Amino acid sequence: MLRHLAAPIAALALSLGAATSPLAQGFDTRATAAYVIDQTTGTVLLSKNADEPLPPASMSKLMTVYMAFDAIATGRLSVDEELPVSQHCFEYTGSTMFLNVNDRVRVEDLLRGIIVLSGNDASCVIAEGLAGTETAFANQMTVKARDLGMMNSTFANSNGWPAVGHRMSMRDIGILSDRLITDFPTFYPLFAEQQFDYDGEHPANVRNRNPLLGLGIGADGLKTGHTQEAGYGLAGSAKQGDRRVIFVITGLDSAQARAEESQRIVNWAFRQFAQRDLGTSGTQIAEADVWMGEQMTVGLTLAEDLSLLVPNTGSTEIDAEAVFNAPIEAPIAAGDELGELVIRLENLPETRVPLIAAADVARGGFNTRLRTTAEILAARIMADDAPQAQAAAE
Repeated sequence: MLRHLAAPIAALALSLGAATSPLAQGFDTRATAAYVIDQTTGTVLLSKNADEPLPPASMSKLMTVYMAFDAIATGRLSVDEELPVSQHCFEYTGSTMFLNVNDRVRVEDLLRGIIVLSGNDASCVIAEGLAGTETAFANQMTVKARDLGMMNSTFANSNGWPAVGHRMSMRDIGILSDRLITDFPTFYPLFAEQQFDYDGEHPANVRNRNPLLGLGIGADGLKTGHTQEAGYGLAGSAKQGDRRVIFVITGLDSAQARAEESQRIVNWAFRQFAQRDLGTSGTQIAEADVWMGEQMTVGLTLAEDLSLLVPNTGSTEIDAEAVFNAPIEAPIAAGDELGELVIRLENLPETRVPLIAAADVARGGFNTRLRTTAEILAARIMADDAPQAQAAAE
């Protein structure tokens, strides 16, 4: 329930609940860089060096997977299509599917090879299948990243193999993770697969390296990463009830530290915060004066349902302010965006929600202009009289 605390002309303070206990404390992560977001509400829960371009290791394979999913969705690639393995792809070491030169591999198997087995060779095969060369594909990855709003990502290859200039920020990986989940819900379950035995000949590499899968905490993706330069990282996601959390960490010093830190983040994100429904579309938040309108005021209402993530430590005070320029000149159409509701909560980023006109306000006729002129004259007379009154008082 929203209730007014104060109502100056152009800014209203509101309170949502009463404070009875301390707010949730920020999370102190051991990762060198981290980004945690509640996908359901879009609330950023943690940002540590989140915009710094860093070596992403195999987490960059998520971009290769995104482009493959997009190619399948647009008909440029088929899951049953078989792609050849070049000498260049065969020469990749590290995590691989153990593909051989001149093999032809189904796209579906290659995708599982990337997602479950973290195959450097599989990523290369997809890249060459879509762009002819891995270098050309890496350039396309960079262009696509910009289209997705990933402004701190530049790719030199398809798999995160250490290379000069191959960089991604943790926020960018978070953006990419969100898009994989929302844009390709049919394919996303591949990230939860814990095992893939491609040919039955390499039992040492059949299990997903994601340490959270199978722990019963809702984890269902996405991708680990490790190189000497990058350290140990994970782009992860977990869903509990109606909430989904996405997190990205990097720079841990061991696989064990990565597993422990990832589980700590998931537990913290779900246990320390809860989603609250605070208002429905059409709820009036404020009233603004109207200039030269048939009505003297117009209601400002929520443009959409308002759901907010709040610390799960009891009833917590939430301060909000309706901000708009008043008076608002007529004519006004119902649904016009006239301001915004700014919500501030300690340890969480500011939230801004559009406020729209509740009704049409037509421009006034002769009587309105007469009334407005009289109001202006009265205001001027009062302003002129004020210095005289002050002088007389002195």
